[in-house]
Amino acid sequence: MTVPDSWTLDALIEAFEQHQRRTRGLREQTLHGYARFVRGLIREALGDDPIDVRRLAPSDVIRFVCAIAGRFSPRSMKAVGTALRSFFRFLRMEGVCDGRLEAAIPAVAHWRLSSLPRCLSDEQLEGVLASFGGSTPCVLRDRAIVLCLATLGLRPGEVAELRLEDIDWRHGTVHLRTRKTRRGEVLPLPRDAGRALVDYLRRERPKTGERRVFVQQLGHRSGAPVSSGVVSAAVVRALRRAGVEAPLAGAYVFRHTVASRMVRRGISLKEVADFLGHRSLDTTTIYAKLDVPALREVALPWPEVTP
Repeated sequence: MTVPDSWTLDALIEAFEQHQRRTRGLREQTLHGYARFVRGLIREALGDDPIDVRRLAPSDVIRFVCAIAGRFSPRSMKAVGTALRSFFRFLRMEGVCDGRLEAAIPAVAHWRLSSLPRCLSDEQLEGVLASFGGSTPCVLRDRAIVLCLATLGLRPGEVAELRLEDIDWRHGTVHLRTRKTRRGEVLPLPRDAGRALVDYLRRERPKTGERRVFVQQLGHRSGAPVSSGVVSAAVVRALRRAGVEAPLAGAYVFRHTVASRMVRRGISLKEVADFLGHRSLDTTTIYAKLDVPALREVALPWPEVTP
């Protein structure tokens, strides 16, 4: 495939995503994130269709990254750089550009493990779980979503992808088909989460042939599967309703909370990593900061200083 001199942005993005699927096997959620940043760059630098990516210059890349740096965290800016770098490598393989575009991506200072995990306190978690009540739309679905997040530590995409046949009611387990480790996982289904799922499936879920557990409730899309964005929106509503000022406004605050509670109970980092589906133990090491007794044991005494 060769990128023509003049093309629509949609067609270019589709070619880029196909290349990433074929060469790297990236998940659709990751590809959507990449496409978001690439679209922003191309529209900002080259304007409306038709576009000629050969006109893209290093100064355009620097200007775009610097313009959005104030709106995103250092971690998110790292994702921006990864997306653009992948796109420029695709263009280079197509003979459209050289290495100057990739080299022009500004580095954003970000020190790994420099912060504490952003999680809810036990009181905040109890307040969120106690906030579900009344007859508001989607309340049973949102409660089941939050309990899956708060007890299993799932990613929003993993909740959205959960299928009816993935729940083994007889053995009390949940089968996760794909994780970032690129392999499936079977996790125990906590009783509270199981009961919330049963309430939702019996009393609120629309009649539909869709096999995904969580579906749209209202409107013309009733019965269609939810996206990870819907999962995150359910968390935002729950935090707002409970009046909780969360350190992280999104579904991942529950994932961090689950991991933090496990470490405080003395569960090893390897077990936490396996439970959360981390590809590398390095991702889990930030939670070691919460194991205060262990930190006391390894802390060295301050040397005595004599005048």
